[in-house]
Amino acid sequence: MSENVRAKKHLGQHFLTDEKIALDIVKALKHTDLYKQVLEVGPGMGVLTKYLINETNFETHIIDIDRESIAYLKKNYPSLENRIIDGDFLKLDFTTLFNNEAFAVIGNFPYNISTEILFKILDHKNQVPEVVGMFQKEVAERIASKPKNKTYGITSVLLQAYYDIEYLFTVHENVFNPPPRVKSAVIRLTRNKVEKLDCNEKLFKQVVKAGFNQRRKTLRNSIRAFKLKAEFADNSYLSKRAEELSVADFVALTNMMENS
Repeated sequence: MSENVRAKKHLGQHFLTDEKIALDIVKALKHTDLYKQVLEVGPGMGVLTKYLINETNFETHIIDIDRESIAYLKKNYPSLENRIIDGDFLKLDFTTLFNNEAFAVIGNFPYNISTEILFKILDHKNQVPEVVGMFQKEVAERIASKPKNKTYGITSVLLQAYYDIEYLFTVHENVFNPPPRVKSAVIRLTRNKVEKLDCNEKLFKQVVKAGFNQRRKTLRNSIRAFKLKAEFADNSYLSKRAEELSVADFVALTNMMENS
């Protein structure tokens, strides 16, 4: 195993070696009329990059925290010289980098920070209309899950409040070097038309987290700390578990909380 691969394994990333899958991931960017820039996260040895730079609908930027990968990419993709970022995506200033303009995010995301990547994007949701990414399969299923499923949870609700999410395809272990111990999956997030939830968004997050932190309990018990007014005591939401509520239901529940 090369030093570069060891570094990437330590960072939670595995090299994709299947060229068809790489091309399929790039072609999954469907809404290129909404942006002119694309940021690839964790390009590694450039398996996606080589296809991204051939696209004429947008300009490609790449970011990697591993300096050995950065050196490799600068050497092999000289046309990207001024658009290769040596740094941490989670600390990146989107506003400065893209001058407040819209951009898409794509990547074979490091599995150990993949959820953090999405929550960073969520903080800048009005600047990121589309995301295509490779995740650990169970994480991808959780993000795309619908209500009344065991995989439906905090991440599902918070992301689906602002993005339409599609599970695109499963990727097997044998197309990576080193092979991960789990299957992977590619999903697409497309920004929906919700500019702001019809409720207190800070309280919405608190209610969602409280509900799922004790997901086996009914909401009457899991959100007891919010001290609902007696007039809401018989509300039908309270007899359900968090996994049974849609985003719209959580919005309604949040408004109940705020009126208590």
